[in-house]
Order: sequence, then structure tokens, then C-alpha cells
Amino acid sequence: MKNPAAGNFFEDFSLGQKIVHATPRTLTVGDTSLFTGLYGGRFAVQSSDHFAQGIGYPVAPIADDLVFHIVIGKTVPDVSRNAIANLGYAEFRFLKPVYPGDTLASVSEVIGLKQNSSGKNGVVYVRSTGTNQNGEKVLEFARWVMVNKRNLDAPAPETVIPELDKAVDPATIGGALPSLDMGHYDFDLAGSPLRWGDYEVGQKINHFDGMTIEEAEHQIATRLFQNTARVHFNQHIEGQGRFGRRLVYGGHIISIARALQFNGLANAFHLAALNGASHVAPSFAGDTIYAWSEVLDKAELEGRDDLGALRVRLFAVKDRDPAEFPGVKEDGKYEDGVVLDFDCWLVLPR
Repeated sequence: MKNPAAGNFFEDFSLGQKIVHATPRTLTVGDTSLFTGLYGGRFAVQSSDHFAQGIGYPVAPIADDLVFHIVIGKTVPDVSRNAIANLGYAEFRFLKPVYPGDTLASVSEVIGLKQNSSGKNGVVYVRSTGTNQNGEKVLEFARWVMVNKRNLDAPAPETVIPELDKAVDPATIGGALPSLDMGHYDFDLAGSPLRWGDYEVGQKINHFDGMTIEEAEHQIATRLFQNTARVHFNQHIEGQGRFGRRLVYGGHIISIARALQFNGLANAFHLAALNGASHVAPSFAGDTIYAWSEVLDKAELEGRDDLGALRVRLFAVKDRDPAEFPGVKEDGKYEDGVVLDFDCWLVLPR
């Protein structure tokens, strides 16, 4: 009998399979404090109950990327515990604010499979949904991971690669926010006077600061999210692998870059949607992460004259000056040092 604790290998997945993930998680102000201690996020809406209540939230909402980590962390034991790498995301929408005291749970459906030519592993595509204690959807996304095979002789499944939208329609994101009174938004306390209309398509923003990854911190963070992927924890095994050391969880890089994004986008308080993302290269303890953003598009939000959306391509780079704006070369390959390519919609005051 297969040991459930060992997680699923590639041959254990089947198209249309639905997985209810274990261990619902109640989020508390303690989680928020630890998350702040790990990444230092400074967005005022998520930092201050008083600030958040001033514009109409009941209390400060949980940071969007923490919600993401908790929801995806639930899926790891079943989907990616035996993964080689998390490859990408699509159709990623935050659907409802999450507050301290809310309990999150996750379910996934397998929507695609493709065995790699080596026969040793394959790519699994899943659509995952996070819900709160009332059964309301708070987050939904597709992702794909490369997963090892347990039995190399297991037959390859029929190849099915799902068609996924290349971008989230901004018309679908405005309704996910509650009614807010942005007339009471204090730009001084938020840290910047810049509004939606002050940004231009094509503008590049250097986020300046760097954050060095500490071995203990990235493991504390990954445990906070209850992510059990052994590539992040087990030096005994990973020391014998191709890198000889533990990989840093890709979400750790996302949250570092998102925290750094405050420099230049301090009023972009809500990460509304993710059009796509790639973990371009592995990161390890000792790497110093910098970030920069390019504004790709601007959109008004349907039914909202108080808020606007910016489509931003956020790059995280390691051990490289972000003022060089390293990204994608003319031949389509990434420049040296790029570790994350994160195409998202951000919401900020108009």
C-alpha cells in the first residue's frame, strides 16, 4: 500500500482527480507579526488596523502574499512534496479579503499531465482553490510543477496540456474589494504621494534595497506556511542532489520582492491578480535579492472610481544591481541573475 505521508509521485496523478488537502489553518495576528518579521512589509493597509478602518476595512486584512502561501502550503503534501521545481502560475485571482480569525482550506483538481522525455519525471498541472470558514472562495489559481516518478516503469499518461489565459482580465478584479472610502486614505502615513494616475506605461521602477536570504529565515517562513517540500528542509537528501544544498522556496522570493516593491509603489496596497510567473533560477541561502518593476498596462476598475489597477512585471534578481534593470534579453532568454519574473495586477488609489 502506498504510504500517504510519502506524497504523490507523477504516476499517482490522473486527469480530473480532485484532492481535498488536509489541515485547515486559522490565521492570527501572530502569523501577521511573524510574516512582518521575516519580510518587513510596510504597506500601511496591512500594517495598521487604524489605517485600514479609516478607509472601510473592519481590521487590517492579511497580506495577500501570506494568503497565497497558506493556500499553496496546504497543497504541497499532495501536489508538490516530491517536486523538482514549481514551474509557473496562471489565472490567479484574489477573490475576497482575509482577516485575522479566518480559517483557510484548499482543494485542487488535476487539469493536465505531461511526462518528460527522460521518463524520470513529469509536469502536473493543477487548479487550486482556497476557501474561508464560510466556504467562500478567497483565492483561485492554476500552477504546474515538475514531479519525480517513483516507478520509472510506470506507463506515461496521455499528454494533456491545459489552455490557460495569458492574462487576467482587470474587469474581473474590482469586485473582490469591499466598498472603501479612499477619501480618508492618508498618503503621508502610507509613505508616498503617488496615485494610479502618476504612473506611466513603460515606466521602470528601481526598488533599491536588497535582502540577503538567511538559511534559518527561509526555513522558518516555509514552516510558517506548512509547506512540506523536502527540497527546502532536508540537507541529508539535498546534499546528494544536483545542487548539494537546500533550495529556497520560490514563494520566499516572491515575498521578498513584494516587500521591496514598497520602494516606488508604496500605495499599491493590494495584489489583485497574477497573470503569470516563472521561478527563473534557483535561490539559496546567502543570495541577496533585489527587485525592480516595469509598468505594462493601466486599467480602470469597473464600478470603481476610487481605485485603479496597474499591470506590473516584477523582477527579482540576485547579487546584481537592480538599477541595471536586468530582465529578458532580445533572444528571449533571461539575463544573468534573474530569479523571478512576476506579472501581476496591483490596486492603488486614483
